[in-house]
Amino acid sequence: MARDLGAWLCFEDEAGQGLRPPKGRTWAVRGARPVVKVRGTGGGRVSIAGVACYRPGDRSHLYYQLRVHRRRKGEPKGFTWSDYRDLIIAAHHNLSAPLVWCWDNLNIHLAPELADFAAENKAWLRVYRLPAYAPDLNPVEMGLPQCELRRSPVPWLPGSLSIEVSIGVPSSVQRRRLW
Repeated sequence: MARDLGAWLCFEDEAGQGLRPPKGRTWAVRGARPVVKVRGTGGGRVSIAGVACYRPGDRSHLYYQLRVHRRRKGEPKGFTWSDYRDLIIAAHHNLSAPLVWCWDNLNIHLAPELADFAAENKAWLRVYRLPAYAPDLNPVEMGLPQCELRRSPVPWLPGSLSIEVSIGVPSSVQRRRLW
């Protein structure tokens, strides 16, 4: 179907990681109370949504978006339906072609607003849901779980947490951060 439309075949998935610091260990002289200093006290969460796009005869593309949740009032914990809509629109604009969009049955993917968006844009967008518990069918499932969060002293990030994303895809894939 994607080949007949001249469309990109896009697989989307998301992953998350908590930001609670590792357990601190220390020692002290006998009789003195040990003091354990652990930076990044509050915790929080990092979410990543990624989409791998393929079309025969073209170079594949990987788009992703990171979201850090610091447990602040009114701050969304993860991606909302409008974030996924914006991801679809950004991929469409970057690829300049119709899309065949494949994703899992996450509850936010089933939102009526996304279904309405797909119906309004059926000229360039086809949305298909992958079967439940079928990670072998989604190539993004192979890359997003390998994301790593590493600790390093970075002055601009509170709690000295730095986020390194190492996604297990070949270097020939063009990676681009969206929005």
